[in-house]
Amino acid sequence: MPNAVILDAESLGPEINLTAIKETVSNLEVFEQSTTQQARERLANADIAIVNKVVLDAETLQQLPKLQLICVLATGLNNIDLEAAKEQNIEVKNVAAYGTASVSQHTLMLMLALANRLPLYQRDVAAGEWQRSAFFCLQDYPTLQLSGKQLVMVGQGELGSEVARLAEAFGMHVTFAARPGNEANDKRPALDELLPEADVISLHCPLSEATKHLINRERLARAKASLLLINCARGGVIDEVAALAALRSGKLGGLGVDVLPAEPPKDGHPLLDALSEPLNLIVTPHNAWITPEARQNIVSLTANNILEWKGAN
Repeated sequence: MPNAVILDAESLGPEINLTAIKETVSNLEVFEQSTTQQARERLANADIAIVNKVVLDAETLQQLPKLQLICVLATGLNNIDLEAAKEQNIEVKNVAAYGTASVSQHTLMLMLALANRLPLYQRDVAAGEWQRSAFFCLQDYPTLQLSGKQLVMVGQGELGSEVARLAEAFGMHVTFAARPGNEANDKRPALDELLPEADVISLHCPLSEATKHLINRERLARAKASLLLINCARGGVIDEVAALAALRSGKLGGLGVDVLPAEPPKDGHPLLDALSEPLNLIVTPHNAWITPEARQNIVSLTANNILEWKGAN
């Protein structure tokens, strides 16, 4: 039975049961947080490294001759030097589709809140505008009825498909755009073709050269001024500065993001600064995935990855 080390268990959040993983190994050493330098020491006798966001670069991996498997507690592998792992015959496994229900729920929350101008109305109620109103309700910000509106999705994986299913329950018309950068070989319409008629755009694609600043100033200029834009994918898939400028000038109807280019945003970000302004803007702290069910599912899927690896070796 192999020895395993979890480097950043705290990233899974509170009250997560690790029993499923413990049952697949002879010993599981758990660290709440680790730096890359600490990882080199803590993995010295490990056969399996279990990691979420700790960077395991080539220099680190080269100092770990006993390591045979890296289990990533997420879908993204950008914190692992995959070439170095391959050179050292270290297998790398990730988890996918663990938070489909959680993230799709969060995406719909952003969509509904923006459509109903929740940030603006909450601000006005807190400021006493409703209490001072001469009428029984406030109607300063026209809301958007989702039924009959056009939702354009970028990303048709399990998550994108579930968001589409939920949106259709509200009566929305859903169209999936072609994979960015592969439009010539994709039967689905290109984003640029769909853009002018889109009422809502929801992004569920990886960040790559083809998707970096996919939603930029030029595309926003060609979209409806009422467009709602939602990013639960990766920071940088939209040009956040351009989107903020459009929102401030009335050329974008609403913006909801769960991701930023640098996380946590220790050096700040223009969208965070703008939260104090009267804008239809929502920023959530990359927590679309954090329902207890989704986080526990990560543990189960990771245990399955270890069992599959053991079965093949």
